[in-house]
Amino acid sequence: MPDPRARTPGPDRPITIAPNPKRVVVIYQGEVVADTRAALTLREASYPPVQYLPRSDVRMDLLARSDYATYCPYKGDCAYYSLPGEVGRNAVWTYEAPYPAVAEIAGRLAFYPDRVVIEERD
Repeated sequence: MPDPRARTPGPDRPITIAPNPKRVVVIYQGEVVADTRAALTLREASYPPVQYLPRSDVRMDLLARSDYATYCPYKGDCAYYSLPGEVGRNAVWTYEAPYPAVAEIAGRLAFYPDRVVIEERD
């Protein structure tokens, strides 16, 4: 049964997801935390684009699951991970079972750009 809280992206709140043709590297405190050529770029309304990376290309050994959680009516329930140190607290998020409209990001990880360096390279 569909979640009655779910909203569908549309003209008032467009969401697009597309493969990023560039290599995406995430650096935290001088250390590479993720390196992938399989990022998906999610664009939502007027928000800055977000890179969603496959877990297989993320140093999961550096992440600790957090108790923090949020909800988005367009994407669903969101879980968080932390990197070491205060700056890294809840710096990584994931939609493990997103709504069908954004199913491609299921289980992928995104990073807050004010807490890590996200580089797009050729």
